Amino acid sequence: MLSGIKQKAIVGRDGKIELSTTEFEEGTIVEVIVFAEPQIEEDATTYLLKSEANKKRLLKAIENVNKGNLIYVDLDEYEKDSL
Repeated sequence: MLSGIKQKAIVGRDGKIELSTTEFEEGTIVEVIVFAEPQIEEDATTYLLKSEANKKRLLKAIENVNKGNLIYVDLDEYEKDSL
C-alpha cells in the first residue's frame, strides 16, 4: 500500500532539507519530491521604501501632496516649446 506525508520545510545551510516523521519505520525506502513555493513579488512602494533615501523622498512627496504643493505641467504646451 502506498502511503505518504506532506510537510513544509526550510532549506538550511548548504542546501540541507530536514524532514521529521514518525510515520515510517527506520530503514523504509522513500522517494522525496520537493516543490519550491513561488516567491511573492514586492510592489513598487515596498521596494522603494527599503532604501532610507527613497523612503524620505516618498514621504516628503506625500507631505507635499497633502499640503497642496503641486506643480502642474501642460504636456501639450511642453511639447510645443520643445519643438
